[in-house]
Amino acid sequence: MSLVCRATTVAAFGLLTVMVPAARAVVAVPSIYEGGFVGELRLYKVRHGESLIEIARKFDLGYNGIRDANRGVDPILPKPGTVVTIPSAWIPPTAWERPCIVVNLAELRLFYFPHRGDGIITFPIGIGDEGTDTPVGRFVITEKIVNPYWHVPESIRRKRPQLPAVVAPGARNPLGRHALRLSRPDILIHGTNRPWGIGRRSSHGCLRLYSEDIANLFEMAQKGMPVWVINQPVKIGAKGGRIFVEFHCQSSDTVGVGDILQLMADRGMLHLIDMGKLVRAYYENKGYPVEITWNERK
Repeated sequence: MSLVCRATTVAAFGLLTVMVPAARAVVAVPSIYEGGFVGELRLYKVRHGESLIEIARKFDLGYNGIRDANRGVDPILPKPGTVVTIPSAWIPPTAWERPCIVVNLAELRLFYFPHRGDGIITFPIGIGDEGTDTPVGRFVITEKIVNPYWHVPESIRRKRPQLPAVVAPGARNPLGRHALRLSRPDILIHGTNRPWGIGRRSSHGCLRLYSEDIANLFEMAQKGMPVWVINQPVKIGAKGGRIFVEFHCQSSDTVGVGDILQLMADRGMLHLIDMGKLVRAYYENKGYPVEITWNERK
């Protein structure tokens, strides 16, 4: 399956998804499709003077993705010559309708699902910080804006009174050059003038993309298109008797190994899982698909 720079395009997939029944989640019945996961993992040798943040930008990843895949590597001053994992493989979340956009807050990533039969395109994002969390739910795109003005919320001006009421388009505007307004008017999908905030909880509720990524998404997205915002820290892919799991668990997430085992048992697939591999993947929490298939089936 092919990957392209900046907009990662992947072909049809199959997955079994776990929706977390918590207040922050959009709950849905899990589905199973053939295909397992999309994309591929890569290896990269760190060059002199590179940080993981710069490497993430090079491969269109967010800070969280490169950090989680390479625990133990200094993200600011990695040793030159260190071989790091480029986590450019994903189990996409469920798309309940097409075309649509699905944002998974747990992995800080946006997925664009075009009409059936076309490839999926995915981008890293920045999301709302604690206390200004990005809301979950189903929304629609109501407006496409080029060179948006930033109307500074009163909550931000109270903390930063030096800011004007309105910031014109330009280098100082945190919305970048493109914005998509959702049916909840205070939430935008937009660019950024602070690319290091991608892959972090770095906004006041909006969804931020690299400037080149929002330009691509802006061309594909249309008014009226559904946008699903979910919080799905665990995803499971299945293909040809092989099982893959992808964890993006934080301390506040309640999903655990037991939930996954129950889900697999309900679908008659428990015999396919290696318990040791599942537990190890859970604790390592690397943020990319890991195979947990029981291999001793002869």
